[in-house]
Amino acid sequence: MIEMATIVSINVSELGGVPKLPVKTAVVRFEGVEGDLNRFRMERKNGDPGRAVSIFSMERILQLQEEGHPIDIGTAGENFTIEGIDWPKMEVGMMIRFGSTLIRLSEPCAPCSKIGGSFMEDEFSRIDENKRRGWSRWSASVIEEGAVSVGDAVYLEGN
Repeated sequence: MIEMATIVSINVSELGGVPKLPVKTAVVRFEGVEGDLNRFRMERKNGDPGRAVSIFSMERILQLQEEGHPIDIGTAGENFTIEGIDWPKMEVGMMIRFGSTLIRLSEPCAPCSKIGGSFMEDEFSRIDENKRRGWSRWSASVIEEGAVSVGDAVYLEGN
């Protein structure tokens, strides 16, 4: 195991939608993060376990802010904001451990209009993986349930 990064923020929305608001600790279940209502996964994706959690890069958020986008932590709907991962190297099947939780990356998260407010002129396609590799959020399935706290180290476990 190689330390890759750090959990900068854990984000949830009890009512669903965005923004997801920060919490200091969370329990991660196979269904997702406790306290986070993921309506999209439940209603549109039939509870798809590959979409249990989502992650995004702190570095990408800062780069987008430098471009003038009003994005901030949690406004793109991510559950975990992570600092220190080389985001363009992310790939399907990658296993990532943080706290006592293990996740497997399922797919880049296609952006939707619900996060449009995070972008100038609602240009949410700015983080579309098909248009700009290495810029999207990622969906993941939960392999091992557990607890996670802000500041926890993030480890790559391979795929």
